[in-house]
Amino acid sequence: MAWFRRRSVPSPRQERANDFAHLEHFAQTRRGVEAFLEPKTTVTEVTMVLVAHDGEWTRRRVPSVEAARTWGNRNGIPVYDTALVGYPKRMREYNERRKAAGQT
Repeated sequence: MAWFRRRSVPSPRQERANDFAHLEHFAQTRRGVEAFLEPKTTVTEVTMVLVAHDGEWTRRRVPSVEAARTWGNRNGIPVYDTALVGYPKRMREYNERRKAAGQT
């Protein structure tokens, strides 16, 4: 019987690698990608939102602001602080288009 079989749970290091792999895939498969850093809150860690030219976006956790900026520099992606510049208008318009189309 397999009652006590161990589950394969990724380590925090593996989760970070998966998050950065997702961000890299998003950036490589879209054009005009910019990064927006969201500060740590009581509920979430530091997160980075990537926004493509058409407003499509994705969000993932990052280990720190410094790690996110280093990743952006290495990949040639500008990194902005949402507390200073906010979110781009194209991201809000993309969300509105999806909502109007009945997608969530």
